[in-house]
Amino acid sequence: MIRKAPSAMHADTQLPQLADLFRLLGDTTRLRIVMACLQGPVTVGDIAAGLDLAPTLVSHHLRLLRAARLVKSERQGRHVLVCAADQHVARMLGEMIEHIAEPVGELE
Repeated sequence: MIRKAPSAMHADTQLPQLADLFRLLGDTTRLRIVMACLQGPVTVGDIAAGLDLAPTLVSHHLRLLRAARLVKSERQGRHVLVCAADQHVARMLGEMIEHIAEPVGELE
């Protein structure tokens, strides 16, 4: 017997959006960019330098991540600062990192 999660009552209408979100995070480059934004506001240039990527590539990925509400940005003078959109993003990624760190076969 499969039990539905408490919020599963309305989740069926949100499944396509959730699948898109995981599809975005399934790209290693985008995931690295989101992880770089978890510590607080960082410039596009700093993300590019830290991840050894072209700034134009980072900007392209950030556009997709902003549209999915995973990151948010704010212009401060000449710079655009980017950070995780909210604590949900940090918690979700933290939980997934804990999950993959669990020993194989551990079920509780």
